Amino acid sequence: MNEYKYVVKDRSGLRHEGTRQAVCQHDILMWARDNDFLPITVEEVGLTKKKTPFRRHGRVGSADIANFCWQLATMMKGGISITDALDTIADDMKNVKFSIIIRKISEGIKGGESFSDRIAAFPNTFDKLFYGMILAGESSGSMPTVLNRLANYYDSRDKLIRKVRGAMAYPLFVIGFMFVIITVMAVFIIPRFRTIFNSIGGKLPAFTEAFLGVYDLIINNAVYLLLILAAVITALVWYCRTVKGHEKLGRFTLSLPLFGQIILQAFMAMFCRTTSSLLSAGVSVLSSLDILGEMSKNDVIKHAILVTKDGIIKGSSISFSMAAAKLFPNLLLKMVRVGEQSGSLPDVLERTAEYYERRVEAAIETMTKMLEPILVISIGAIVLVVIIALYLPIFYLSDIKG
Repeated sequence: MNEYKYVVKDRSGLRHEGTRQAVCQHDILMWARDNDFLPITVEEVGLTKKKTPFRRHGRVGSADIANFCWQLATMMKGGISITDALDTIADDMKNVKFSIIIRKISEGIKGGESFSDRIAAFPNTFDKLFYGMILAGESSGSMPTVLNRLANYYDSRDKLIRKVRGAMAYPLFVIGFMFVIITVMAVFIIPRFRTIFNSIGGKLPAFTEAFLGVYDLIINNAVYLLLILAAVITALVWYCRTVKGHEKLGRFTLSLPLFGQIILQAFMAMFCRTTSSLLSAGVSVLSSLDILGEMSKNDVIKHAILVTKDGIIKGSSISFSMAAAKLFPNLLLKMVRVGEQSGSLPDVLERTAEYYERRVEAAIETMTKMLEPILVISIGAIVLVVIIALYLPIFYLSDIKG
């Protein structure tokens, strides 16, 4: 547990300061939100560089948008006008880019534009899901409620994205570390042993000769090998940018062992949570599917959403249309059918999203447990081969001298 110093405002605008123990800064933000406080600054006691949980520059991420929604919802519930709330949030925002965007939104609203129109002017920051729910909130007059739903959605999505990225980053880090080890051995260690062998003279063991032969082949043709590798990568990137190549890449990604299941289950979680949020805000099913289709970059998933939408337009039920897409698992189809029949589809999808998020966590844990020994053994095997090849002549030193 770490100790954090916080500064918050209540609904009446009064500032409150204090310290609180938590695992991370996000827990302090959640505590402030649950108590209807507006977080101003949160800093870990003893650290002077990290004065807020927000980035000072760079892109606007899901966590930034979630915090923005929580702050705006809290202030609007307290009776503060949307322009005053936006100006206050912009003043306290440490992400410079996001602060400028919020000020521009406030200026546009003061000039007579609606909140949703100003949101639509920044598509790189606010996606169509955000715009659609804000538009629905304006129409229904339930803006604070919609903002809270958006905050929960982006917070959950941020957690899920970080988990999936963490799962992908682990093997890449180990592979990169393996490459560093091989490079150090090839540049510094093997050449020194080659000098020692040449000074000793004599015939080297067959295993060492074969190892050095492969080493010489790679080193002497390194430039050509790198050019070939660059050409192959360039060709693959070009092909994947074509319509057919992009579709095959999507199928290949989903067919990968372990990784494919994580990506697919993460999509199911996002599909359920996004649809639940949109339907709860009053967005139609067809509009929700349009938004989902634009959010996904995988052509296989996009096609499944398109098939589902076409089926609904033709008069089929949501669950039957999803089944025709041949992508959604039976559990999700059954849950959607139950939600349709009971008239509680948003709530059912929300619970289903939580189930798939737990499945993603379990899949990541399983993958990590399986990959860890495989990668460690791979590194050990490479190091072992090099050690045997380089030290084997020393064991047969008498034969080399003879």
